[in-house]
Amino acid sequence: MEFGIFSVSDVTRDPTTGRTPSEAERIDAVTRIAAKAEEAGLDVFAIGEHHNPPFFSSSPTTLLAFIAARTERLKLSTATTLITTNDPVRIAEEYAMLQHLSKGRTDLMLGRGNTAPVYPWFGKDIRSALPLALDNYNLLHRLWREDVVDHSGNFRTPLQGFTSTPRPLDDVPPFVWHGSIRTPEIAEQAAYYGDGFFANHIFAPSGHSLRLVDFYRERYEHHGHGRAEDAIVGLGGQTFIAKRSQDAREGFRPYFDEAPVYGRGPGMEEFMRQTPLSVGSPQEVVDKTLSFRETFGDYQRQLFLIDHAGLPLETVLEQLELLGEEVVPVLRRELADVRDPSVPETAPSHAELVRRKYGEEEPRRPRPRPNRGDNVTGGSPYLDARDGRGCALDSRDLPIA
Repeated sequence: MEFGIFSVSDVTRDPTTGRTPSEAERIDAVTRIAAKAEEAGLDVFAIGEHHNPPFFSSSPTTLLAFIAARTERLKLSTATTLITTNDPVRIAEEYAMLQHLSKGRTDLMLGRGNTAPVYPWFGKDIRSALPLALDNYNLLHRLWREDVVDHSGNFRTPLQGFTSTPRPLDDVPPFVWHGSIRTPEIAEQAAYYGDGFFANHIFAPSGHSLRLVDFYRERYEHHGHGRAEDAIVGLGGQTFIAKRSQDAREGFRPYFDEAPVYGRGPGMEEFMRQTPLSVGSPQEVVDKTLSFRETFGDYQRQLFLIDHAGLPLETVLEQLELLGEEVVPVLRRELADVRDPSVPETAPSHAELVRRKYGEEEPRRPRPRPNRGDNVTGGSPYLDARDGRGCALDSRDLPIA
C-alpha cells in the first residue's frame, strides 16, 4: 500500500503566534515538506489546485516539476486538478510534460473542486459543473491515447486533426484518479474508464465515503475492468502526532479551534469521534488508520493532511519524522498481514502500465516527421504512425504537405 501526504496549499495564520506566513514562505516550505516526505520513506506527495487567497497552488505542474528535480523516488500527484475549469488540452500537455520530467513519477487526480467562484474566473458556468467534468475528461482521455483527435463537444471550440504534444512518456498516459466527496457520477466516471477513485475522507464519517467507494467498485466490475476488489481506491485523512497523546491534543487544539476549514463546528474530541481525524500518539494514529481497512476493505493509497491550519514548518517536519519512523512502518506490517493477496497492493506505477501495454517489447517513443508548418491537417505527424491495417509507415510513405 502507498502512504503519503497531501497539501491543500493554504496560507493560514498561526494561532499560537498570530503571524501569517507570506506566500513565498509557504511555497518554499511545501518544497521542503515534499523532500522530507521522501526522506521519511513515504511514497506520495500531492498538492491541490486553487486560484484564490488564502491558497498558493495555482500552478501544480510548475511546483511538482521543481519537486521532481529534487527527489528521486517520490510519486508526485495532484489533489486535485480542476477538470471543470481547466482546458483539457492544457491538462494533456502540461501533465505529459511533467510525466517526462519526473521520469514517470506522476499521476493525476481530477475533481470539480470546492470553490464556486472559480467557474466565472475561467469563463465557465457552475451550473454546468458535472457535464463539464464528464465532457472534458472524455477529451483528455482521447488526447493521451490518439495521435490525432477530432472532437466536437459542448463546452469548447471543436478540434480538427489536433495532436497534443508532447505525447505521454512511452506513449502511456499517467494513471488517473477521480476525486469526490459526494458525487456518484464522478465515481461512475472513474469506474467507466477503469481509473482510480479517491475519497477525500476528511469531513464526514467513514460510512459516508464508503457509499461512494462501494458504488465505484460495483460499477468498476460492471464495466468489465475486473473484480470489484481489483478497483483502485485511495483515501484521505488528517493526523497530528506526538509521542504522548496528551501532548498531541494540547499541541493541535489551538490550530483546530481556529482553522477556518472546521467552521467552528464540533469540538476537537467530538470531531475525532465523528470523522477520520486522528490526533494522538503514534499507536493511536495506527489504530485509527487500521480501522479504515476494517470499513473499506483492502485499498491502495492512504494520504494524510498534515501541513494545514497554520502549523509551522518545523512542526510539519516533525510530523513527517513521526509518520515515517513510528506510524507508516507499523501500518505496512499490520496491513500486509491481513491483505488479500489477490487484491492489488498499490495503484499501477508507470513501469507496470508500460509492461501491461508492451510486454517484453520496447515502448513507443514517438518521433515527429519533418515539419509541415502545422499539425492540424492530414494524418499522424509521427514517423511510427500506422495505417488502417495496423502496418507501420515510415517517412517515405507519408506526404510532407
